[in-house]
Amino acid sequence: MTSSVQRKRVRKSPDDRRAEIVGAAAEVALTEGLECITLRRIAEQLDVRPGLISHYFPAVEDLVAEAFGSAATAELETLLPVGPRDGSPQEHLARFFARTTGPAYDDMSRLWLNARHLSRYRPVLRDRVLDQEKDWRGRLSGVIATGVERGEFRTEDPVLAAVRILVVIDGLAGHANTGLGNHPATVTRLAAATAERELGLPDGALATPAATGEPGTATTLAPPAAEPAAPAVEPEAPATEPDAEPS
Repeated sequence: MTSSVQRKRVRKSPDDRRAEIVGAAAEVALTEGLECITLRRIAEQLDVRPGLISHYFPAVEDLVAEAFGSAATAELETLLPVGPRDGSPQEHLARFFARTTGPAYDDMSRLWLNARHLSRYRPVLRDRVLDQEKDWRGRLSGVIATGVERGEFRTEDPVLAAVRILVVIDGLAGHANTGLGNHPATVTRLAAATAERELGLPDGALATPAATGEPGTATTLAPPAAEPAAPAVEPEAPATEPDAEPS
């Protein structure tokens, strides 16, 4: 007589599952491009059925926008975190410019180029791009305003100064696909030089980063994986989440 033990499946919470899907989509966006995000592609990435992905994202456009937003938010929190406790505003900016180099930053620059191009045809993605641009302006202008209050920077309009700096950063990022290796140093540090001019700082004031932001250090900008939830035995009653196992 043979007996079989029914395997107990682990069902993730809706929040954990959704975060897992968005994280997988963000990874595909960074490595392959936003246009490669499809329900089937993300299902393959997670080794689940496409129906599970469509359960959380019935429209793939929403998943594309979430993937970009997740990666862009992670970039912002890495490059210019909110209210770091160490250092002055000037040191925060020096650290920021030091971090805007390396393979991870180049990958994000390509993703921004990708998103801005596709947003011409995808309104949901366009709205997310505009939201992320607003977040960047707010974060950078906040650092500048703090520096003005402390007497470190001189500018009458922190928001305008932030916009001018970001325009230069975006312009340099436009070379992410071809690289800046053949450009002179005056070009590669053009964003920092613009910030120095906008903020009344001497030349080179933002060239020496804090110890935690060495130039050229590759920083992982992809969103961190969702914290795994404690395994839970699937209840006998039907659940709303479809079977996650591939057929």
